[in-house]
Amino acid sequence: MADQRHVILGVHITDRVKHAGQVQQLFTEYGCSIKTRLGLHDANENQCSPNGLILLEMAGGESNAMELAGKLNRVEGVEVQQMIFDHP
Repeated sequence: MADQRHVILGVHITDRVKHAGQVQQLFTEYGCSIKTRLGLHDANENQCSPNGLILLEMAGGESNAMELAGKLNRVEGVEVQQMIFDHP
């Protein structure tokens, strides 16, 4: 088995209601490359936070993940950070 890098993208979205549609469209476009998706946001019985954090475990190569990250970063109100782990 060839060495592979494990890529995790952290997608921070401000004003989820306003920007979620554009983000979801990109998630759908890259759906076959998203292995795991975990959404985190503050919510309780009285309110739901306007901000959200989504963690994506990517498949399909690092270049594909970086392409998605670049497109997401171009969406207003979205910031993407990455974690890359080497598997020796």
